[in-house]
Amino acid sequence: MSSPSESPRTFWKFCWLGCVLVLLAAGYLVFRFRRDAPVTYAGEEDHFKYGSTGGERASGIPLSIWRVLPKIFPQYLPGPADPRQPYAAFGFIYEPGRELPIGVSQRNVQGLDRVFLNCAVCHVGTVRASPEGKRRVIAGMPANGLDLQAFERFLFNCALDENFTGLRIVAQIRRDVPEEDWLNRLALRYVGVGLMRERMLTLRDRFKFQDREPDCGPGRVDTFNPPKVLLNFRMDRLPPREWVGNCDLPSVWNEGKRKGLWLDWDGNNNSLEESDRSAAYGTGATPPTLDRAALKRTEAWLLNKAAPPAFPFGVRPALAAQGETLYAEHCARCHGKSGKDFAGAAVGQVTPIELLKTDRHRLDSYSPELCANQNLLYAAYPSERFQHFRKTFGYANQPLDGLWLRAPYLHNGSVPTLRDLLEPAAARPKFFYRGCDVYDSERVGFVSNVAEEKGRKFFRFDTSLPGNGNFGHEGREFGTELSAAEKDALVEFLKTF
Repeated sequence: MSSPSESPRTFWKFCWLGCVLVLLAAGYLVFRFRRDAPVTYAGEEDHFKYGSTGGERASGIPLSIWRVLPKIFPQYLPGPADPRQPYAAFGFIYEPGRELPIGVSQRNVQGLDRVFLNCAVCHVGTVRASPEGKRRVIAGMPANGLDLQAFERFLFNCALDENFTGLRIVAQIRRDVPEEDWLNRLALRYVGVGLMRERMLTLRDRFKFQDREPDCGPGRVDTFNPPKVLLNFRMDRLPPREWVGNCDLPSVWNEGKRKGLWLDWDGNNNSLEESDRSAAYGTGATPPTLDRAALKRTEAWLLNKAAPPAFPFGVRPALAAQGETLYAEHCARCHGKSGKDFAGAAVGQVTPIELLKTDRHRLDSYSPELCANQNLLYAAYPSERFQHFRKTFGYANQPLDGLWLRAPYLHNGSVPTLRDLLEPAAARPKFFYRGCDVYDSERVGFVSNVAEEKGRKFFRFDTSLPGNGNFGHEGREFGTELSAAEKDALVEFLKTF
């Protein structure tokens, strides 16, 4: 039996031990919930493909949920899916040895691994020489196979399903992601899944505007109507002229040579830094959550090193030489001397829509009201505040570097090949299929007359729908009145870009 004097000492020992344990637990929780650590990459191109812009901080999807959604909700995938690469069904690109596809970054925030999209999701594509050929991944080209709208609808449909509950999802996580710790599973079951569902349903309601416009399909996106949602525009009150903003995804090579040029399809900004921060905003990185160091690393690669590969299928030198003369006469003033020399009196300037006569839906979707709101972004960050956005009345004349990889053509991707673009609109295809990455080296574009390959259905693009018009860019100054032989020569020279 312990003496009376020993009892108080034992009591205080337990008190001190309890205090130490509480302090250790508190220290761990402080460390855990203050954690903000992105997955980093040594190579600059890998950083572009997989590095964070900061979007995971506020918009990230828990990695464990990302892993199990295709297994729980396979009925909402657009086609058959490889269980090792489930998001390839939407056109996401997987590289050997990588769990996450290109364009998906990972960051541990408050002890929870989260994933979200980065800039590469829209700016890395693939090409094959033949249906049996090896798929080549090319950084900086448009994401020609990605259907981002279909991916968004997958998430919305999952959130609508009665199985989108903490109990159901965490049970799948317990089976498929055993490394997820108990505290995260507890938080996801009782809080996280419900919050995600609520947010997804809110976004679904606010993105209903997409139901009144034609589907984007792979390689295209509505650039500026989603930012209106994020800036709290009343989408149901937009005038009809702003409803359709679908346009082709652009390439992002040689940004250093583009300094001072008017950027984006409509030439609404001539600041590369603002354009990059605006693109990061589209990846969920708001002014407070933007990872500035990571973005600067991406910008340095885009400015100094990102460049298109050479056309790999061979060029006929004599025919290309004939085409060079025709290009200098008809194209160089607006599009530069070559794919490496951007010199030209009107390069990077805006040509009025009345002269181009192309589809104006994308132009009209970018409104003066949105422009004014954009220039208020970063208002709390004086050195970064947007100042260069402007409303224009036409489309910008772009340099043509890597032109062979930028098909389909025109700002809305409505003309499948370069050879088709040199024909009058009446002779261009009225519909074709997008999403195939097999290359047509003669006509310079991707194969567009195949509806399906190995169970994967391609997107039927109808040029009669609003925003999909394939007209314009016609007349002698645009090369559509050249002879067939001259058009062939011009296309041959453009392969060298």
